[in-house]
Amino acid sequence: MFDDFFSLDGRAFLPFGTSHVVMIIIYGVGLVLLIIFSTLKKRSFYPKTYNLIRWFLFFWLVTSEVSYQAWTIATGIWSLSEHIPLHLCGIASITVALALLLQNKLLGYLSFYIGFIPPLLALITPELPYDYSHFRYWKFFVHHIVISWASLFVILTSSSTLTYLSVLRSFGILLIYAAFIGFFVNPVINANYLFLRETPLANTPLDYFGTGVLYYVNLCLVALIVFSVQWAAIHFLKKRQEFAKPLRRIG
Repeated sequence: MFDDFFSLDGRAFLPFGTSHVVMIIIYGVGLVLLIIFSTLKKRSFYPKTYNLIRWFLFFWLVTSEVSYQAWTIATGIWSLSEHIPLHLCGIASITVALALLLQNKLLGYLSFYIGFIPPLLALITPELPYDYSHFRYWKFFVHHIVISWASLFVILTSSSTLTYLSVLRSFGILLIYAAFIGFFVNPVINANYLFLRETPLANTPLDYFGTGVLYYVNLCLVALIVFSVQWAAIHFLKKRQEFAKPLRRIG
């Protein structure tokens, strides 16, 4: 059983099967609980619970990535072009782990913009070879769920409010990063990080972005629109919350 859990063989993943739907439900329930928790900042149990959640999320972010790298190396499938955490979810996993560890505001809002929606989309349209209860199944869903939860957590629990400048800064950083990956990393190691060369094998919204230059234009426009919607949603939520400390503007 242990060997089957880590082997390269396993039952093929079935999109929207029971094992898929259960994970989506868990994600949704956790999201609601995090939003509720963020409204309880004046309660006496909040500081201790905050730290418990913070370290819980940090632990699973690190454990998921380290265990995945160890598994790919142990099974002999690790490659420079596929297994470096350079996709958006991989980078978001790193930035939000650092945001939780350092409690850094810049890393916090950057993680929120790049790390909340992409993992959610990945959960809905997984590019996953194995179903329950293979290691890859657990790694994929636990990691992506925690990335999205953590990216929301660092913003909802912050005593600061976001300005729209945080959207523009995060978008600018993303463009610089995408240019570096697209013009240097992908060509040099023959990779497809950020799906800049082609769309994922799974059916995803990227399939509707067109081809060639239109594909890249649509990627940029959608990213900016999604960032703006996220900013508006958080602005709306925080306007209706009572904070224990006065708000400071960031961004």
